[in-house]
Amino acid sequence: MSEEEQKINTIESLDEELSGDSPSSGEESSQVATLQKALAAKSDDLKSLNDKYLRQAAEFDNYKRLAQRDQRDQIKFGNEQLLKELLPAVDNLERAIKAARDGGTSDVLIQGVDLTLKQLIGTLGKFGVQAIETVGKPFDPSAHQAVASVSSDHVPAQHVVEEFQRGYRLHDRILRAAMVTVSTGPASGEDSTAS
Repeated sequence: MSEEEQKINTIESLDEELSGDSPSSGEESSQVATLQKALAAKSDDLKSLNDKYLRQAAEFDNYKRLAQRDQRDQIKFGNEQLLKELLPAVDNLERAIKAARDGGTSDVLIQGVDLTLKQLIGTLGKFGVQAIETVGKPFDPSAHQAVASVSSDHVPAQHVVEEFQRGYRLHDRILRAAMVTVSTGPASGEDSTAS
């Protein structure tokens, strides 16, 4: 037998085998029905999972918008408490100026401004702002800005002699360095330096 005849016989025999071994139409329809039910169940599962995904995506978008709005509000109103605490100091300054104008004496103005300064320093202290100690302390370049140096018989070398502008610290961070004059030590004929 040639190869072509074997191939033909094989194909014909397959057709016969398939038609002879094929399940009855009742079995086919039950298998199809079972497969259709499984497909329908999977389609329902897919639809419910897709709906769940869409709800989750919408919830995430809402959360993201709320978080962005909260962040904008935090930036916009972050200093609200500090400003509320400072308003009474502004009121006291206004009262001191009015009292000085009405009273005609500078003692009333000085007393009012002094009380207002104490109130402002107290308010800043509530929020962690503290003045940096300077006069008589060793010079610290991280907290002090030297604007001049002078010889001094009373203050050791590399110590602060005078404060021009007070420095402040917020917790452990420098808000503003203090502007100071630094001692070069006792005056001697050759080492005398002044800025």
